[in-house]
Amino acid sequence: MVETNVNHGPSASPRIIAIANQKGGVGKTTTAINLATAMAATEKRVLIIDLDPQGNASTGLGIDRHARDVSSYHVLIGEASLAEGVVATSIPNLSMVPSSVDLSGAEIELVDEPRREHRLADALANQGDYDFILIDCPPSLNLLTLNALVAAQAVMVPLQCEFFALEGVSHLVKTIERVKQAFNPGLELHGIVLTMFDKRNNLSDMVAADVRGYFGDKVYKTVIPRNVRISEAPSHGKPVLLYDMRCAGSEAYIHLASEVLKREREWVA
Repeated sequence: MVETNVNHGPSASPRIIAIANQKGGVGKTTTAINLATAMAATEKRVLIIDLDPQGNASTGLGIDRHARDVSSYHVLIGEASLAEGVVATSIPNLSMVPSSVDLSGAEIELVDEPRREHRLADALANQGDYDFILIDCPPSLNLLTLNALVAAQAVMVPLQCEFFALEGVSHLVKTIERVKQAFNPGLELHGIVLTMFDKRNNLSDMVAADVRGYFGDKVYKTVIPRNVRISEAPSHGKPVLLYDMRCAGSEAYIHLASEVLKREREWVA
């Protein structure tokens, strides 16, 4: 069962967690929507902000493209407030600000704008309606990801169990440190979640051992397995927890949510 006793209260500021990795195909969006779903199941009020122009988080939660008239793009460029961009999902306690293809041009449009790195942080100011806000970042270290890192209090890094994985995440951690120094001194690494773990593959065990040896307790105990049901779920517009709650992937994300909430309690304590 997911731990439930993290209560920020209706007037408290939400915890903002960016889910980031500059490499694509590591399970970033899958982690965002399934972690959010598991948190929402514990009666936490959760908002996902889809900052990826591909909009996979929006599609994976069944948000029709015709329902994305106001998107994270409009919020970033100042044409809409965050509240105007929020769309309800079919999951109780879970809302999202969807993405649109317009987001791919946001970096060019914002390049000469003042406080261009703080656009999302400014939009998220004084948001007391949520317990957690999860930001699904694009698979690159661009201005969109920078906006997420400036707005967030913590970063979760999904890491695929493959060769060169450690090298890529080390680069991202250096970027997090630079963002801390230049823009957001309170930013912390929430944790690293190992994804697409194949227990039949010795390489997965080797990568997991290397990452745990390097980052220690920052690596979550929960490992997300390579699981066909996780891959199938987005095509049905559902998180895997709704598509097949009993599969290994769903169980893993429920355990991950428990770990995340446990770390949250330790942070608050």
